[in-house]
Amino acid sequence: MHANLLVELYIFVLAVFIGFQLISKVPSVLHTPLMSATNAIHGIILVGALTLASTVHGTLGQVISFLAVFLATLNVVGGFVVTDRILGMFHTNRPKE
Repeated sequence: MHANLLVELYIFVLAVFIGFQLISKVPSVLHTPLMSATNAIHGIILVGALTLASTVHGTLGQVISFLAVFLATLNVVGGFVVTDRILGMFHTNRPKE
């Protein structure tokens, strides 16, 4: 049990480190397309969380499924807010001629 937990923790820490290294090297021009792709992935995760929440039995399962739906919703909304903010940086206010 403890060895399995250590392996999973090791994989998690390694994934966080590699993910941080990859994202920090991405040029700012590519951030908007990457955010669009991750928004689509988070939307799929939200649908999956809702599907699983509909089949849950018991209080603990309901609490965990509520948290899954809540966190997936935060991911989707947060991704759209960040994407909108990034796109706003490229928007210029041109004077009317």
